[in-house]
Amino acid sequence: MAVLTRERRLVLRHRMGSFLFAVFRTVLILGIAYIILFPVLSKLSSSFMSKRDLIDQTVRYVPKHPTWDNYRFAMEVMNFWRVFTNSLLLSVVVATLQLVSSTLVGYGLARFEFRGRNLILAAAIFTLVVPPQMMMVPLYLNWRFFNIYGLLPGQGLNLLNSPWPFILTAITGTGLRNGLFILVMRQFFTGIPRSLEEAAYVDGAGPLRTFIQVMLPSAVPSMVVVFLFGFVWQWNDSFLTTLYLDHNFLPVALSNITTRLAQYFEMTDPQYFSFMVNAGSMLMIAPLLIMYTVLQRYFVESIERTGLVG
Repeated sequence: MAVLTRERRLVLRHRMGSFLFAVFRTVLILGIAYIILFPVLSKLSSSFMSKRDLIDQTVRYVPKHPTWDNYRFAMEVMNFWRVFTNSLLLSVVVATLQLVSSTLVGYGLARFEFRGRNLILAAAIFTLVVPPQMMMVPLYLNWRFFNIYGLLPGQGLNLLNSPWPFILTAITGTGLRNGLFILVMRQFFTGIPRSLEEAAYVDGAGPLRTFIQVMLPSAVPSMVVVFLFGFVWQWNDSFLTTLYLDHNFLPVALSNITTRLAQYFEMTDPQYFSFMVNAGSMLMIAPLLIMYTVLQRYFVESIERTGLVG
């Protein structure tokens, strides 16, 4: 009887510990979700508020007189469809080129032995800790007087106000967050058994054919992660976009919306302008939310199957 009582106590203690851990986990998740979602929900709510809600002291989070005018004015001031198309094309092209370069470099670092391999990997990782603001002046001058190490005559080419700085850096594996993408692909290819390559070599396949037909199909999960991260970071980037390009892209148009709203309405009302700025922010966030909703299952599966833990 005493043994049964002791076992029962152990079971009860185990259940109590599991219950307390579940409560702690739930509270932690709710707290993190609140921290992340509250600013977004607050912006979403205020983006539908009208002037009547602005002067109504009883309105705090939920508008009493919701309106679409804030979105209409924000789209008109930002020239939304033009800047949306430009940003979409640039993000897709840059993310695709970063995927190609990161996959090639990551595969080479993982599967081939050559002198300086670890140094190249260390340099790629080091680029993650160097903020682009530290290199703002040399980056600007490099693309303003682009001469390929003196091979072009005169002052070279002016590549500013064009997508070429993003395209060239993405092709060469030196684009935005490219070091992280190289690390992801390198870790994934490192975890693939070498027997797959050896079997392909025995069947007469060369290194390129083995890479395309054997290794790439296995790397689809990591490639999905790299493409989505590259797309999101390029879509949200404001520093390099402002440095290289004009106002016909979403980050630049959103950063200039307050000034253009003041010119458009010929008045100064910062609080009411904030409603339209929030509407512009939601217009910029909406495509990413839609993309994540559609690709959520593939994205989570890709995260679980990547080699980040290696």
